[in-house]
Amino acid sequence: MLPSLSSVCFSTFLCAIIFHGESAAQDLRTDPLTPTQENPCLKEQTTTCGECIAISTLCAFCTDPEYDTNNYPRCDLLTTHQKQVNNQPRCKNIVNPSSILTKTKDDRLVDGDTNRYAVQIRPQQIDLELRPNDPQTFDLTFKLAENYPVDLYYLMDLSNSMADDKEKLASLGIKIAEDMSQITKNFKLGFGSFVDKVVMPYVSTAPNKINSPCAGCEKAYGFRNVHPLNPNATLFRDKVNAARVSGNLDAPEGGFDAIMQAVACESQIGWRNRSRRMLLFSTDAGFHYAGDGKLGGIVKPNDGLCHLSPDGMYTESSNQDYPSISQVAVKAKEKNVNIIFAVTQDQKPIYDQLKPIIAGSETGILASDSQNIVKLVRDNYLAITSKVELIVENSDNVDVRFKTKCLGKVVKDTNKCENLAIGQSVNFSVTLEVKSCPPEGQEEKILKIKPVGLYDTLTVNLTFKCKCDCESEAKMEANKNHANCNYNGTYVCGMCVCNEPYFGDKCDCNKGTGTIADKEKECIQDKNTTIICNGRGECNCGKCICRERQKGTAQFYTGTYCECDDYSCPYYSGLICGGLSRGQCDCGTCKCNEGFKGKNCGCSTDNSTCLYNGEICNGQGTCECGKCTCTNPKYFGPQCQECDNCGAKQCRTHRDCALCVGFKSGELDANQCKEQCGHTTAVPELSKKGITNCEYVDSNGCFIYFTYFYDQDNANQLKVEVLQEPDCPPEVNVLAIVLGVIAGIVFFGILLLLIWKLFTTISDKRELARFEKEAQNAKWDTGENPIYKEATRTYKNPMYGKNK
Repeated sequence: MLPSLSSVCFSTFLCAIIFHGESAAQDLRTDPLTPTQENPCLKEQTTTCGECIAISTLCAFCTDPEYDTNNYPRCDLLTTHQKQVNNQPRCKNIVNPSSILTKTKDDRLVDGDTNRYAVQIRPQQIDLELRPNDPQTFDLTFKLAENYPVDLYYLMDLSNSMADDKEKLASLGIKIAEDMSQITKNFKLGFGSFVDKVVMPYVSTAPNKINSPCAGCEKAYGFRNVHPLNPNATLFRDKVNAARVSGNLDAPEGGFDAIMQAVACESQIGWRNRSRRMLLFSTDAGFHYAGDGKLGGIVKPNDGLCHLSPDGMYTESSNQDYPSISQVAVKAKEKNVNIIFAVTQDQKPIYDQLKPIIAGSETGILASDSQNIVKLVRDNYLAITSKVELIVENSDNVDVRFKTKCLGKVVKDTNKCENLAIGQSVNFSVTLEVKSCPPEGQEEKILKIKPVGLYDTLTVNLTFKCKCDCESEAKMEANKNHANCNYNGTYVCGMCVCNEPYFGDKCDCNKGTGTIADKEKECIQDKNTTIICNGRGECNCGKCICRERQKGTAQFYTGTYCECDDYSCPYYSGLICGGLSRGQCDCGTCKCNEGFKGKNCGCSTDNSTCLYNGEICNGQGTCECGKCTCTNPKYFGPQCQECDNCGAKQCRTHRDCALCVGFKSGELDANQCKEQCGHTTAVPELSKKGITNCEYVDSNGCFIYFTYFYDQDNANQLKVEVLQEPDCPPEVNVLAIVLGVIAGIVFFGILLLLIWKLFTTISDKRELARFEKEAQNAKWDTGENPIYKEATRTYKNPMYGKNK
């Protein structure tokens, strides 16, 4: 093991950071980091090679013996270590390990058969050496194999209310086997029963009830393995027929006791290692769970182990409490058992709540006499097998992510796929990443990825790369009391880890030699004062160890006496001295590169940006720091090329590019347009930055609008924008006019005919009404003929005339 690292601040590595962390940080403003990103390798104060490589895959460790004499940090960006200094790489011995993924078992996927096991997941084993923060991705394929072995254990509530269900199950046992044989050739069927704990208040313990709780019933019990898994369906029927019902007092049953024993007792039940294990739980009541046992005086928690007697009886029923829901869920997951809760309609909402908790479980409605049990078994088997859900075991400290298209075309972040058919396969992309190293001694672990309820497993033998090879125990043992450390320390990865009481880069300082005052004098710059390291650091072995300007910034004072501050220079564009491309900060003063000047190196000495038509600032101004200052008040623009009365000229200048880019017209052909008009774009709306809004009328009479401006955010580059849609006069549609006139004539003609028809109809109705009224008002004698005239009679007195 390494000596104590309490004095590691005196080692080469840390001293290098302290002396020159600031200048190194500026050196590192290169790819792969952007100018505003912090260097992660310097952000944390690492003291070993292992700590360095754990920060990021961008970080590497330099093990050159004399590397720190140049005041470079050993833990730095790989690109920085590879920089050329005097035609030589800055570091010759770079430690930058990569993660290594090897598929050690990759058998092809095969279907099951009577003499071979199915293989449903590929690959089966991977060896992975994983470096922290270095995600590794591999493909995993799952195939729903044909003839996969199926073990179905029927766990039935045999309280008195389930008597008719037992009889129906016995008669349908062979039918279940026949139906399942259409899915797989390798099928076994078993049977177990349960009632409840034989203590009050669950079961009556009265002398006349304990042995015969109901007419024709047998003594109550917790759980009994009646018929272990067997391919003989006839034997299953006989065993179920022979089973007798029992009785209890309360409504909930001891189903969880039975499930725990049926899952935990693998050999007694007959579960096969490489089979799809299905437990069909049938009841018409609820369930007791952990804590309910206290009602009967049972306080011992359920241990989740198998406790079956040779005759299949659960021996700890009256001694251990019911298992909790989480215990059942964990045990079912551990033993790869899929549970189907076949319950009556009124109990289904209760058992539905267990589905999200118990992985791979399903619920189904059981008919009052279990007559639908065959369909229920088949439907739930297909529901379970038609989906795959990958789970990860022992994944502490490891981030595992899944991606898949399932059977579609869109990649999703999920570990589940549904609606699979027998023989179909699905591919998953699996990514493993570890963010930090585990505690020492836990660098290896076995991680398992498996489908819920299946034996098939991908085993990942994971080794965390948290140490460099130069830190191995063998290397450290061989380099104890090394000559490079003046025989006073262990030489590790190019550094010295000093033995007590020595310290320093080469373990050449002894805390017990000399006086503190003598050493401190070597750290005072102005001998007329007593200020050590200018008040910016501490003196150790006659050398100043400079502190940070502000804690947590990794920005240290520099210089022999910490007299320099390489972070107090003026900024330009958010960077010290404008960034490394313009200059560097040296003890508070910007040292500008060639081509730049000024206190912050913000002034360019290049006049090319001021040229226009071969003249500096178009002859109308002066060039200062690469920018024009127009002396003629009539001119403006980046190169003083614009004026109050030259807008029309500029519009003509940019017209051809506007026409060819916006409408593929004008005098420029396609090649000329591509070469000369890169600064021109077609836009839906003209920018408000435009200096002048130009317009042009084309041969079709359409108005084309465009503008131009100088982009100040992009080195004042000329930009031309042309409006995508021209403003064209509307076209006269002669055909539409002619058709409109004809349609109007026809329309109004028909309208006049309709009006005339309406008028004549109204007139006729009025005449008819008048006639009918006159006919009603006529007085007719219905008994005589109106043209009949009655005969006239004349009477004469013959005597009247004679008297005269």
